[in-house]
Amino acid sequence: MEQYRIEPGNSYPLGATITDSGVNFAIFSAHAEKVEICIFDKDGKQEQQRFILPECEHNIWHGSLKNAKAGLIYGYRVYGPYSPELGHRFNHNKLLLDPYAKTLKGQFIWSDRHFGYDVNDARQDLSFDTRDNADVMIKGVVVDPEEVRVAKNPIAWKNTVIYEGHVKGLTQLNEKIPADLRGSFLGLSHPKMIAHYRAMGITTIELLPVQQFISEQFLADKNLSNYWGYNSLAFFVPHQDYLAKHQTRDFQRMVDELHQAGFEVLIDVVYNHTCEGNHLGPTLSFRGIDNLSYYRLNPTDLRYYINDTGCGNTINISHPRVLQMVMDSLRYWVQVMGVDGFRFDLATILGREISGFDPSNGFLDAVLQDPILNQVKLIAEPWDIGPGGYQLGGFPSPWSEWNDRYRDTMRRYWRGDKGILPDFARRIHGSSDIFEHHGKKPFASINFLTSHDGNTLRDLVSYQERHNEANGENNRDGHSDNFAHNNGVEGETDDSDILALRLRQIKNMLATLMLSQGVPMLLAGDEIGRTQKGNNNAYCQDNDINWLDWDETGVFHHELTGFFATLTELRRNFPMLAYDRFIHENDNSNVAITWFHPSGNKMQKEYWHSHHANTLGYLIEEKMHVKNKLLCIFHACNEPKEFTLPDIETVQNWKILINTNNTLNTKESLKESQPAGAIITLAPFSTVVLSIDI
Repeated sequence: MEQYRIEPGNSYPLGATITDSGVNFAIFSAHAEKVEICIFDKDGKQEQQRFILPECEHNIWHGSLKNAKAGLIYGYRVYGPYSPELGHRFNHNKLLLDPYAKTLKGQFIWSDRHFGYDVNDARQDLSFDTRDNADVMIKGVVVDPEEVRVAKNPIAWKNTVIYEGHVKGLTQLNEKIPADLRGSFLGLSHPKMIAHYRAMGITTIELLPVQQFISEQFLADKNLSNYWGYNSLAFFVPHQDYLAKHQTRDFQRMVDELHQAGFEVLIDVVYNHTCEGNHLGPTLSFRGIDNLSYYRLNPTDLRYYINDTGCGNTINISHPRVLQMVMDSLRYWVQVMGVDGFRFDLATILGREISGFDPSNGFLDAVLQDPILNQVKLIAEPWDIGPGGYQLGGFPSPWSEWNDRYRDTMRRYWRGDKGILPDFARRIHGSSDIFEHHGKKPFASINFLTSHDGNTLRDLVSYQERHNEANGENNRDGHSDNFAHNNGVEGETDDSDILALRLRQIKNMLATLMLSQGVPMLLAGDEIGRTQKGNNNAYCQDNDINWLDWDETGVFHHELTGFFATLTELRRNFPMLAYDRFIHENDNSNVAITWFHPSGNKMQKEYWHSHHANTLGYLIEEKMHVKNKLLCIFHACNEPKEFTLPDIETVQNWKILINTNNTLNTKESLKESQPAGAIITLAPFSTVVLSIDI
C-alpha cells in the first residue's frame, strides 16, 4: 500500500488535480462540517484509507494527498446535519461521486443502500440510513492533465444541416461497422458512417446526452433503461457504455475523426436536473455534498424540491458555485473533448431566476461573455414545465432555439388541416414573427419535423395514435396528439397505394424542411424510413425500437436516402435558401420572396385568409443573379390541383427539379420543362420545385 499523507492544498482548481508532489483534491460545500477523501484498491472494491481534507477556504474543502498519482480511485464522504426539513441531507455513510470526476471506475448498481434514509421506515426521508453503499457505488479516477484542444473548422450557420442521433442507436445494427465498435463513440466515426453522412449532405452531428448517466430505479425494476440519457450523474465524463477501448480518449478520437472528415459535433447537455430525483431519491453526489446549495428547494418547505423539469429536482444554477461547475463543464467539453457546441435540454430553467425567466440572467450572461463558449454553437430547447416555461424566441443572440411552432405547423399543413396557410408561410420565411428582434437572424430558428422525442417521420404518416405499451405505463405516457395521420391504415400495411402516399408525404415534409429559411435538423433514421412501431416516447427502449435498421432493401430506405441528398445539394446550389437576413419587400436585400396563388397571380389578402386554401407557390430569387430563381409549390389536399406557373420577366421556361409525385405507383408525371404561364396539375399531397430552364 502506498504511503500517503494529507496536507493543506489549494482551493483551485476544483476536482482532483495532479501536482508535482501528489494529487490536490478540492470540493465545494457551504454547509458541510467535515469532508473525507476515501481511497480504494485498484479494482475499486475495497476502501483502503480515509483522509480528512484539512482546510476549508471560501466553502472549498481541500487537501493535497502526497505521493498519490494518476489512476488513484476515490470518492467522498461528507459530514453535516441530516435535517431534510431544513434542506440538509448529509449522510457520511454514503460514498459520493466527485462532481468534477473526469473518469469513472466500476458500474453503478441499484441498491436500497444508496438512499440516505431507510426505505422501509414509515417516516420515509425523515429517517436516517446507516448502511454503507461503497461496494455498489461508482467511483472517480484521478487522471493525467488533459491536453487542451480546440474545436476545428466551425461551419457557418447558413451552411449548417444538423443530424440528431443517438450514439448507440446509430450503429448497433449496422453490419458494415466492426462488431466491437457498434454502439460506441468509435463506431459513430467509422469510415462507413462518415460515408453515409457525406452522401446525405449533413454538416453537423448532434448527439443525445453523452455525459455519464444512469437509469432510474423504476425503469431498472421493469427491465427497461434510460436509453436517451437525460438522467445525468457526472457532467465531465463520457458515458461508459459508449466506450469501446479507452475512457476519455474514445470520445476525443471520435471528434477528431469527424472533424477531419469535415463535420461538426454538438452534444445535448442536461444541466437542468440530476439523476438524484425528488426527496425520495438516492444520495449519490450533489445531494450528499450540499443539497441546499445544489438544488432549488421549495421556499415554504425545504424538505421538497422545485420540480420545473418533471424529473424530481431542479439544479440551482443561480448559486455561483453551481454556475461555476456548469461553466467549467462546458469549457471542458469544448477545450478538452473538442466539441463544437451544445443543445441545452429544458434551457428555460437555465435562464430562470426567482422572479422568472430572464434573458439577461446570470447563466446566459456568463455564456455570452465567456471567450470560449461564445464562439461555439448554442441551441436552446426553449421550454420546461415550470411557470412561464414556454420561451420560444425569448433567448438572446447568439442563441438558436428548437422551433416547435415550425414542427407543429408543418405537420398540420401536410396532414391537410385548414386555415393555417399564413402560418405555414411564416415558418418557411424563417419564423420572423418569433425571432426577428434584438439583432437575431433566421438561424435562430432550428427547424425540425421530428426529434428523438416523439414519432419518427415514417411513424408520423403511419400511426394516428401512440403505441407505447412496451413502456409499461398502459400507453398513458407520451403526447396524445402528434398532428399525425396514418393515411388509411393504422400501422404497417402492404397496400401499395397507401405506401406510395406515405412515401410522398415524407418527401413533402423533407422538401419543406430544406426549402425553409433557418437551420434544418433531421432526426437520424428519417432518411432511411426508420420506424419505432408507433412508440412516441421511446426513451426507455434500448432495443430495435430505437436502433436504426440499416437494411437497404426496403423501399423507404432506397427512396429517401437519395431524395434527402438531392435536397441538401439543392440547398447548397441555391444559397438564398439559407439567407443570413430576414427577407422583406423593399428592404434593399439581394434576395426576394414572392408568394403565388394557384392562379399564377401574387397572393392577395383575401387569398391568405381563405379557410380552405391549401396550395401555395413560393418564389425565392437573387436580384443580382437573374438566373438564380427557385419556385416551390406546395399542395396539401387529397384532390389534384391546377397551378399556373408564374409568367415573370426573364423566365421563358421552368425546369422541374423535384416532384414528390415521382415515387412508388406513379400513374403519370409532369414533363421536365414547362413554359412560363403553363398550367400544371399537381398530384394530391405533392411538392414541385422548379428553376429557370436555360
